[in-house]
Amino acid sequence: MDNNFITFENVNFRYESDDEEVILPLSLKDINLKIDRSEFVAVLGHNGSGKSTLAKAINAIIVPTSGKVTVCGMDTSDEELKYRIRENVGMVFQNPDNQIVATIVEDDVAFGPENLGVEPDEIRRRVDESLKEVGMYEFRNFEPHKLSGGQKQRVAIAGVLAMHTDAIVLDEPTAMLDPRGRKDVIDTVLRLNKQENKTVVLITHYMDEAVLADRVIVMDNGRIIMDGKPSEVFSKVEQIKKAGLDVPQVTEFANELKKCGVAIDSNILTVEECVAQTEKLLIRG
Repeated sequence: MDNNFITFENVNFRYESDDEEVILPLSLKDINLKIDRSEFVAVLGHNGSGKSTLAKAINAIIVPTSGKVTVCGMDTSDEELKYRIRENVGMVFQNPDNQIVATIVEDDVAFGPENLGVEPDEIRRRVDESLKEVGMYEFRNFEPHKLSGGQKQRVAIAGVLAMHTDAIVLDEPTAMLDPRGRKDVIDTVLRLNKQENKTVVLITHYMDEAVLADRVIVMDNGRIIMDGKPSEVFSKVEQIKKAGLDVPQVTEFANELKKCGVAIDSNILTVEECVAQTEKLLIRG
């Protein structure tokens, strides 16, 4: 079986203007990209860089102006395949209130499978299973509006899981959450990737979320300008800043120490790695 789950081939995309005489600039430019099964990919970029447009292209919400996007070999521009594509790739948006459609949590999670024509007994099993996976089973009879932002986002993720998608695309799912809500959602995403082998594409502007991915893609002005492991990408501090982004604080700290002649690894990405390196330096010194 081909391990390439999602592919972009020479993809360009342009939004249509309300004014027929105005031609908007391309939002995606010459995108070539392959994402493997079970891979966790974080996509970074400043506002207007094209990262959310990339996410929509994966889920066939938009189709390329030119070039081709395929999911499991299915062309997203084929109208007859769109439902099958969305059975393989679920989408979680920034604001969970825009995704929640029912007045009871378990009814909301059941909405997707019901639309797919899944048998009632199977829907019941999927709903319970999905809510347990995201740690929201005990809230199954709650009204969604009484939940916190992080809890709502986990319900939205459960709704995607209940459709038995192999991949989840999350478009800045933690942007509207407090630190605890962010942690709950990211812990859920990590567990689904590492334990359930779900393919994850996370659109984010939080560097501490991106360092948890297998791979980081940086976009600027509609193009992919960097693509590699987090340690590779974040070691290029000046290039990251030129794209209007920051590196993780501990990476910048290590980079500044190295500039001052301290023999520290500049590829540090987490506080834990920084503490371990500092301890070694103190013992050595």
